[in-house]
Amino acid sequence: MTAEHATAVEQPKKRVKHEGPKKHIIAYIFSLVLTILAFATVITGEVSVNFVYVMLVLMAGVQVFIQMAFWMHMKDRGHLFPIIGILSGVIIVFTMIIMAVYWAWW
Repeated sequence: MTAEHATAVEQPKKRVKHEGPKKHIIAYIFSLVLTILAFATVITGEVSVNFVYVMLVLMAGVQVFIQMAFWMHMKDRGHLFPIIGILSGVIIVFTMIIMAVYWAWW
């Protein structure tokens, strides 16, 4: 055997570290808490309607972030193109909503 072949065989391979279920369980519990808070905010009826709308939109935004980061693994490397596609879709949808509101009100 040559020296080059012996050194190539002896080097240990890097193992990919699996993040395990701990982060998924925490994300799941956080999602459940946000869902329960959303239901509680609506069911109480003691809060103003505008505050309920703002709270639901904010909690939905946090929920989307949790889903994208932990369940769809968008926080990991190599997901640039899906993130660009999703952000492009969000920009297009918001533009369409603004155009529809502008068209309907004026």
